[in-house]
Amino acid sequence: MKGTVIITGAGRGIGAATARLAAHHGYAVGVNFRQDADAARQVVQDIEHLGGQALSVQGDVSVEADVARLFAEVDRAFGPVTALVNNAGVLEQQARVEQMDAARLQRVFATNVVGSFLCAREAVRRMSTRYGGRGGAIVNVSSRAAVLGSAGEYVDYAASKGAVDSLTTGLAREVAAEGIRVNGVRPGLIGTDIHASGGEPQRVARLASSVPLGRGGTPEEVAQAIVWLLSDEASYVTGTFLDVAGGR
Repeated sequence: MKGTVIITGAGRGIGAATARLAAHHGYAVGVNFRQDADAARQVVQDIEHLGGQALSVQGDVSVEADVARLFAEVDRAFGPVTALVNNAGVLEQQARVEQMDAARLQRVFATNVVGSFLCAREAVRRMSTRYGGRGGAIVNVSSRAAVLGSAGEYVDYAASKGAVDSLTTGLAREVAAEGIRVNGVRPGLIGTDIHASGGEPQRVARLASSVPLGRGGTPEEVAQAIVWLLSDEASYVTGTFLDVAGGR
């Protein structure tokens, strides 16, 4: 076994694709989900069917107790994590900034920012040589929205992913000497269910012409970048970002 990875929000989309690919590369996989137990169970079954090891664990990453339990359950099943993918993320219905209330902002930032910090904290406590760990890798799933701003649609989501980028840069420098690499992946227009939760299931098709490569991306294409950053092949890469966005 290559090691143990926890992937948050791994029941669907980019998280599910990353879980399957990580298992293919020899990781035991902690498949975190918040609500859809059936989807997470299917990811686990897919991995086990191919001879891999996986465990689904329910938990809301914005809840500190849930994060602690997530890591503890994976510890018991596979040993301390050697890799973390902070993938869980939410967005709300498309809106302009003047239409957003505090409750919406709190929901978006609780999952996208606080959740990423809490999971990174638990991973560092296990991986860092400062605490007796053997090192590891963290990949934070950001978004090209952090750069582009998502005007008229999701400025709050974009801002939350900007915070994730700052976490990536700062944490990478903080733990580099402790055997931990921290990087970010910024997906562009990717065909996942998240667009439906924002009120426009066909958003990728509408905006595909704005992508230099002329199409939206797939979760599997993003997963390839994530798993590469986790791997020893990226051993001299930390504090950086891979944009998987077709040039947009």
